[in-house]
Amino acid sequence: MARSNKPLVWGPFAAGGTLTAFLTPVLILLTLLAGLGHVPEALTYEALRAIAGHWLGKLALVGVVFLSLWSAAHRLRITLYDIGVRADTAVATAVYSTAGLASIAAAAILFRL
Repeated sequence: MARSNKPLVWGPFAAGGTLTAFLTPVLILLTLLAGLGHVPEALTYEALRAIAGHWLGKLALVGVVFLSLWSAAHRLRITLYDIGVRADTAVATAVYSTAGLASIAAAAILFRL
């Protein structure tokens, strides 16, 4: 039986999709509340800066960014294949490289805090 690399691609895709599906509505609600002037005490700039300043907070934020970008990249790859772009190797290289580079950029910015 031939070994497949599909679990390496589908695992982070599923994790990123699930994470994004749970976080996006919460972020929309919090942004709406902040826009209306009702910022919860735990979400003030100082509190969020303290979370992002801790090594564990940085690691969690980089994980969320990576999984969300990987999920979006995989979704884009499959969508392009479905609409007729059959250069799958080139598309996969482009979208996954972009997700990886954007994750590295986010990590570099975060770890400078």
